[in-house]
Amino acid sequence: MRITLNGEIIRLENVTNISKLLSSQGYENKMVAIAVNGAFVPRSSYDTHVINDKDEIEIVAPMQGG
Repeated sequence: MRITLNGEIIRLENVTNISKLLSSQGYENKMVAIAVNGAFVPRSSYDTHVINDKDEIEIVAPMQGG
């Protein structure tokens, strides 16, 4: 399956939901916000939200600075 992740097209295998995507991309246990096809996905849905071919996914992590 191919998705667009943070503006970059990537190929995924054996990734079926948001939780597995986060693990495969090194975001496991990190505070992030997720949007799929422009819609926010709440953290409570990460295990059940199914990723589909050609989805556009944005992972946004809070940044510190000043």
